[in-house]
Amino acid sequence: MSQDFSSFIGTRAVSQQHTFDVDALAAWLEKNLEGFQGPLTVEMFKGGQSNPTYKLVTPTQSYVMRAKPGPVAKLLPSAHAVEREYKVMRGLQGTDVPVPRMYCLCEDESIIGRAFYIMEFMQGRVLWDQSLPGFSNAERAAYYDEMNRVIAALHTVDFAARGLGDYGKPGNYFERQIGRWSKQYKASADGAGELSQPIDEMERLIDWLPAHMPASARDESKVSIVHGDYRLDNVMFHATEPRIIAVLDWELSTLGHPLADFSYHCMSWHMPPTTGRGIGGVDVAALGIPTESEYIARYCERTRISTPEALAPDWNFYQAYNLFRMAAILQGIAKRVEAGTASSEQAVASARGARPMAEMAWQFAQKA
Repeated sequence: MSQDFSSFIGTRAVSQQHTFDVDALAAWLEKNLEGFQGPLTVEMFKGGQSNPTYKLVTPTQSYVMRAKPGPVAKLLPSAHAVEREYKVMRGLQGTDVPVPRMYCLCEDESIIGRAFYIMEFMQGRVLWDQSLPGFSNAERAAYYDEMNRVIAALHTVDFAARGLGDYGKPGNYFERQIGRWSKQYKASADGAGELSQPIDEMERLIDWLPAHMPASARDESKVSIVHGDYRLDNVMFHATEPRIIAVLDWELSTLGHPLADFSYHCMSWHMPPTTGRGIGGVDVAALGIPTESEYIARYCERTRISTPEALAPDWNFYQAYNLFRMAAILQGIAKRVEAGTASSEQAVASARGARPMAEMAWQFAQKA
């Protein structure tokens, strides 16, 4: 049964919580964005729960603006780093990783009360349902292979040559990430409200993950740009072809271990359609969608980072880690819902996903 994704798709009027001085923005753009001509009207994209994303419309051209949440937001440490999104997409311009064109970045919060950047508005389609209803089996196979091609391209980009050698800290990637998400989880599960109650499985995973890190996760030679949230609905496809024209939502990107990023992407094969929009439990072969094993093999062929045989014994650790990280992210959304700063209507539903995600993570940990 196909799910209704209408609440994620398209634009809406800007919510009161995310309004800003449009005239002040237009005045800044006239000075800083070549070719900009008002009048300017602003709409808000429905998807996205963290950094509000706006469509800027003028008589001759449309643009996209990503901004930090409004000035009332008590931002969690290292969250909402729009300046990093701008830097990485600018650096990837012209590689095999498709990204929108970056126009300008404003870190002066006095203009509209928050940092923001402006990028190209691209005409394409974002697909939300990972079972790809309405496509033929051959088309589904092509869409999945294109996703595989692009994440493999990302993990093999010479990031230093693209001016991104300083985009993340070197070494101990998993240890630092486990520490980061443990800290964010604890800050967000302080028991202050219904959505911020502690989760037993998260407490266990905070101890379990550092103690069970496999050798492949400690391999310091494996470093690439990692997207941090690479999945079907964070890429934009060409309007009619199985070709990605833009990878979106780089908020969690950094330099890190490519297998952390790729195994996160593969969580889709384990997530049920009702939780996290996955294809867990779906007969993928009947739909022409590759199995997880086939998808892993193709990635390994393209990147030469590992082999399916070498990955197999460590895969449960990687899935436990990624589900733990996802639960911590959802718990952060839960805390922002309580604080009144989460930026979309789907945020409450996402917040309630933290506990089942943590429970699934612990199941993988017990199999590892």
